[in-house]
Order: sequence, then C-alpha cells, then structure tokens
Amino acid sequence: MERGKGSAGMGYALAAFLLWGLLPLYWKHLAGIPALELLAHRFLWSFVFVAGWLGVRRRLGELGAVFADPRRRRPLFLAAVLIAVNWGVYVWAVTGDHLIEASLGYYINPLVSVALGVLVLGERLGRRQWAAVGLAAAGVVLFALEVRGLPWISLALAFSFGFYGLVKKTLHLDALTGLAAETGMLVLPAALTLAWIESARGWPALGYTAEVWLLLLGAGVVTALPLLWFAEAVRRAALSTVGLIQYVTPTMKLLFGVFLYHEPFTPAHLASFALIWAALGLYTTTFFRRAGAAPATVEK
Repeated sequence: MERGKGSAGMGYALAAFLLWGLLPLYWKHLAGIPALELLAHRFLWSFVFVAGWLGVRRRLGELGAVFADPRRRRPLFLAAVLIAVNWGVYVWAVTGDHLIEASLGYYINPLVSVALGVLVLGERLGRRQWAAVGLAAAGVVLFALEVRGLPWISLALAFSFGFYGLVKKTLHLDALTGLAAETGMLVLPAALTLAWIESARGWPALGYTAEVWLLLLGAGVVTALPLLWFAEAVRRAALSTVGLIQYVTPTMKLLFGVFLYHEPFTPAHLASFALIWAALGLYTTTFFRRAGAAPATVEK
C-alpha cells in the first residue's frame, strides 16, 4: 500500500466516524420536531444533495441507468426501506433520550453482520468468532433484563443496518450513486409525508426559525458526507484500520448519553457493555489476524 494513500485513508475514516459520532448533537437541536418529519426531511435533502453532486460531476446518467434497470429496482427499494428504518429509529432514539441504547446497537452491529453472514450466506465461523457472538448475545440479554424488555432500539438499528449491508452487496454501486438511488426511491413518499404532516398540523414549518431550516436543509449534507468519506477510506486504507476506527462512533454516542445528556447508566448497563466490549475485542483480534494473513489491496 502506498504510504500517502494509507494516511489519507485513515484521515477519511476518522472524519467519517467522528462526524457520525457527533450527529447526536445535530439531531438534539431538532428534538422539538417529530421524528417522522425529520426522517422525511433527511431523505428529501439527502437526495437533493447527492443528485446535485452527481449533476456537478456530470454523472446523472448513471442514476438514470440504475433506475431503468429492472433487476435493481427491487433490491434498491428494499435497501431504501431498510435505511429508512435505520435512520428513523436512530433519530427517534436520539431525540427521545435513548442514546445509550442506540450506542449499544452500533457496538453490536459488526457482530450482527457476522451472524447474518452465517444465517443468510452460509459463512462459517471459527471458535473465536462464535465466542464473540455468544458474548455479545449475553450482553444484549443482560441489557434486556435491566430495562425489563427487549432493547428493540439496539436490535432494530443493528439488524436493519446488517440486512442493508447484505442487500448492498447485490447492487454493486459506488457510494454516491448508491445513496442517490436509495434516497431517490423514497423521495416522493418523503415529500408527500412532509406535505401531509404540515397540512395536518397547520403548516408549522412556516414558523421555523432560520437556524432550524438550515439544520433541516443540512441534513442531506451530514448524511451524505460521512458515507462518501467512508467509501474513500475503504478504497485507500487497510480494512483492518477502518474496522478498528469504527468503534469511535458508538463510543462517542455512549459518552454523550452518559455524561452530556445524563441518561441512566447503572452497574448492570456497564456489565452488559463490558460483555459486548469483550466480544468486540475477540472479533477485532481475529479480524487483524486475517487481515495480516491476507493484506487488503488498494485501488491505484
């Protein structure tokens, strides 16, 4: 790997995961707006941003070709629905003071993806990987016992993104075109949802401040940029590096939830997270061993 590309890849990875980690602060500023309305804005302005970017780069024809391909419409729609579930649950969790439970979902997401690889793709795991999955499951069970119910926010975030990753494997699209196509699939329902919400509530958006409108319009930018940076990171850096840095995001969310927003964090919560951190330690060391045996290649 070229040293310059590796350093740039690490920079892109850090930028992506730091911005993802900071997004709770962004959505908290919009906590007075219903989560469904925020989700519709996120889809609408994400599509406007990425489609505009494609237009500037004279690549809108690629987007048209994707929509015209009947083999891609069904998986595209499924991917759009899955990411809508993920975004919607996440925004609801952040604005509803469930950030710690959301952070749990992002911690277990890599291990959920491993489990889905076994169940859906027939992949085989080693003993360390099975142990990691078992520890994570124990952590989720302990968390469920503490909250006296399923941690559905964590599970919804982890499984929606895990299945989203599986569907994305079949599409073979770059990050920019893929995001434009996925948001484009639901941009009309998003616009209609906004119109319905506004008409039913007496058009409250007309009274939003300039700051709120800037944040709503910026939702497309803060959604697209980390995804594009992540794509550049994967292209330029070793996958082992990107895989390790990804834990910056849920750690920031957890710290915000505990120390900034003062959400409940009991000894049982700590024990459940400790089990999951142990699982991630096993998973990550296994990942590094495999990466060392078969180094990632970088596009020249």
